[in-house]
Amino acid sequence: MDTVRPKVRWLSDEMVESILVEARKVLAEIGVFIENKTAVEMLLDSSCRKSSDGRRILISDELVDRAIASAPSAIRLYDRDGAEAMVLASDNIHFNPGSAALNIHDPEQNAIREAVTADVVSFSTLTDLLPHYAAQSTGLIPSDVPEDLGDRYRLYIALQCGRKPVVTGTFRTDGFAVMKEMMVVIRGSAEALAAKPLAIFDCCPSPPLKWSDLTCQSLLDCADSGQPAELISMPLTGATSPVTLSGALVQHVAESLSGVVIHQLRQPGAPIIYGGSPAFFDMRKGTTPMGAFETMMIDGAYAQIAKSIGLPTQAYMGLSDSKTVDYQAGFESSAGIVLAALSGINNISGPGMLEFETCQSLEKLVLDHEVCGYAKRLVDGIAPRGKPFAFDILREGLAAGHFMSLPHTLEWFKKEGYYPDKVVNRDVREKWVAGGSKNSLGAARERVTEYLKDGIPHLLDDTRRRELARIIRADAARHGVEDLPDLSL
Repeated sequence: MDTVRPKVRWLSDEMVESILVEARKVLAEIGVFIENKTAVEMLLDSSCRKSSDGRRILISDELVDRAIASAPSAIRLYDRDGAEAMVLASDNIHFNPGSAALNIHDPEQNAIREAVTADVVSFSTLTDLLPHYAAQSTGLIPSDVPEDLGDRYRLYIALQCGRKPVVTGTFRTDGFAVMKEMMVVIRGSAEALAAKPLAIFDCCPSPPLKWSDLTCQSLLDCADSGQPAELISMPLTGATSPVTLSGALVQHVAESLSGVVIHQLRQPGAPIIYGGSPAFFDMRKGTTPMGAFETMMIDGAYAQIAKSIGLPTQAYMGLSDSKTVDYQAGFESSAGIVLAALSGINNISGPGMLEFETCQSLEKLVLDHEVCGYAKRLVDGIAPRGKPFAFDILREGLAAGHFMSLPHTLEWFKKEGYYPDKVVNRDVREKWVAGGSKNSLGAARERVTEYLKDGIPHLLDDTRRRELARIIRADAARHGVEDLPDLSL
């Protein structure tokens, strides 16, 4: 007797097919604007044509089919020590924090401030210690280093402070080479890095239907290096895409498939992940709410479409648009995490984030971690434990007058339930009051302090740290920067 994995479906098979057909028509008849000369030449050499005005590249069904067929349906990521950490395939789910926030939430002041290097070190260290996060991310942009160095510097910190693979991205066309050089230090060679990928690189088309020189170059660099590219299409309903969810999905699929084509033309079989960060644009406020259920519906639906063509999936879910760690932050983030898990999205990014992807909170990262634990338990489903399920145990429990110490109870109670960390309070009121009557944010603040009190427990060895420092200092010098902040916690 099999255990049923709880799932949610967003679209009928007929609607999935209709969206795919229309997206292909968009690529073949409207086309995509591409700034990167190398990619344009590669596409034109592969039977693509220019639109009648010469501004867009038209991509044929045959080329789309060939790219989908060559893209792998499973991708494996490995940690800093070379152990397998993630298998992006089927309905496997993995969580990682949201990335590239400019600000960090200060719980004492209930306000935000710009992140600095010390915050990035704390963020990476904390993520490494929270087991339900399979990967870390370059989740904060430090304001105490020049913007031109930001992408490399964030990875520099992540590789030293955490063991987990990294979800990251480049901000400059020349950034990838330095980032790859640092990852090669970790693996030992470019060949070893390709064999055991260490990082996922977000590659973001610009809505509607455009690839900038930077993001297209990132696609090409990922394909060359064997590091998984993660497509992050970002239609905003009614602002940079059709206002309807179905229309936004057509645009999302067209942008994503164009990325698959460029990537697979460069290197057939290179790992690529079908993801995104769309939003249901709030016409009243002019904002892009990531906690809106309509946003989550687009996410779940495009993941279903990606699964129908056999590609690994990603989504930004588990975020909140709240400005603080409050009830809104809890219900928006929890809904996103649970719906992502029920959708079987392979790489779920977003825990810890507030305020339209612009802010990270260490306390929310700890609280969201517990929701991830609940979600993982949820998708495990209800297992058939023995046969009969209860008849003999009922007889035994009635005879004993209880069930608490029965061998059956002792065997199964830990396997049946998820037992959360102490930031989730299940005490009786008297014990809660005796412990200081802390709310969730207060409990999370204490937990963050406990996690970080011993510094960086999994710091990279001195030899490789010195080599990483040499690389980042040389890069900084090229940009006229002589001193970089200290990395102590």
